[in-house]
Amino acid sequence: MGKRKTAFCCQQCGYDSPKWLGRCPGCGAWNTMVEETVRTEPVRGGTGGLAGGRPPVPIAEVEVADMPRFATGSGELDRVLGGGIIPGSMVLIVGDPGVGKSSLTLKNCAYVAKHSGKVLYVTGEESVRQVRLRADRLAAIDDQLYVLSETNLEVIEQQTMKMNPKLLVIDSIQTMFRPELSSAPGSVSQVRESAVQLLRLAKNNAVAIFVVGHVTKDGALAGPRVLEHIVDTVLYFEGERNAQFRVLRAVKNRFGSTNEIGLFEMRSEGLLDVPDASKLFLSERPMAVPGSVVIPTVEGTRPLLVEIQALVSDSPFMPPRRTADYVDIKRIQLLLAVLEKRVGMLLGTSDVYVKIAGGIKVDEPAVDLGLILALASSFRNRRTAANTVLVGEVGLAGEVRAVSQVEVRLREAAKMGFSRMILPKGNLKNLPDGGSIALVGVETVAEALEAGLE
Repeated sequence: MGKRKTAFCCQQCGYDSPKWLGRCPGCGAWNTMVEETVRTEPVRGGTGGLAGGRPPVPIAEVEVADMPRFATGSGELDRVLGGGIIPGSMVLIVGDPGVGKSSLTLKNCAYVAKHSGKVLYVTGEESVRQVRLRADRLAAIDDQLYVLSETNLEVIEQQTMKMNPKLLVIDSIQTMFRPELSSAPGSVSQVRESAVQLLRLAKNNAVAIFVVGHVTKDGALAGPRVLEHIVDTVLYFEGERNAQFRVLRAVKNRFGSTNEIGLFEMRSEGLLDVPDASKLFLSERPMAVPGSVVIPTVEGTRPLLVEIQALVSDSPFMPPRRTADYVDIKRIQLLLAVLEKRVGMLLGTSDVYVKIAGGIKVDEPAVDLGLILALASSFRNRRTAANTVLVGEVGLAGEVRAVSQVEVRLREAAKMGFSRMILPKGNLKNLPDGGSIALVGVETVAEALEAGLE
């Protein structure tokens, strides 16, 4: 029998120390060190890892089995995963409470059960009857979909080996525990060891596993950060609970791009795909209003047209207020400084409010020119040019720099009926013809304001 010892583990990053510390040396968080009992097993020969203790082989002799992806039933989720689910992969889905994690996974489970094979849905937070009630609401009923209410990973592994499902869903990882560890479920050691056991189960048996995870109040994954390193794919849900749209963003993907996003609309029947997002985002756009600008942004390989709204008003208080929703406030402060220094707009006594309509976060540099035009339009109370989109990166010297994937942005703007695009002159070299869209190249912010404001 192994000896028992205690250690103080950080509940955010997993750093352990033999004594209590007020501040974690690993991540710098305060009051996160919790005492846990750790069992130390005697060292044995062989590790029995994912490969089962096999000897090393030349990489040229490794046999690659043909394991095609299978669909989830959601085109948006398939896009984020890179084309579907790969057998033996482990996917972590993280999001705020009520954002739709369980609804999305349960609906996809029913589709996989109907078209690909058995699915085991393991819930550690609800009873089987509660899952059935949600399945009735989502129309996610199939004879090949099995539900298990269990938190003991040993029992879950036994049932998985017995059923050999195509897909295993764990909801959630913070409720699972291994009996040989005396720490409570949700602790660093339990989450880490549970994830390692599930990963071994996935790789050795070619079972795809979806793991649902909780988040902290700051929106980060609850538990040790090492959990994100263990899994193959990490998907983050973005969006407020009372918002209409949800964004599923890949921050790690060993089998696809990490820049792809999936868009969903929350309805009574669950999360529904939003294939034509640009049309939806611009459906309620006000016309001929100062401070409203449309920009073509690109998320991964997907172009989106979104509306930027800016409101600049005189402030009787100092310092003035600067607020931004779904865009980095530091970027707004930088562009305000460019407008003051390079264009001569005195914004030092004005409140500034910026918002991306629709609730999608935009953080690429190509939106700088659109933000500049929206701020100047509201400050001067002048409308932007009709049927015009803007794209370009703005430098500190007031220059407008070239951006990537202009052809993709052009096609999306043309599809939505826009007839004019203001873009950097550097991009015109590779765009001799804009088709149905008139191209206006600019080199400085001043030129962009002259071309974009009526």
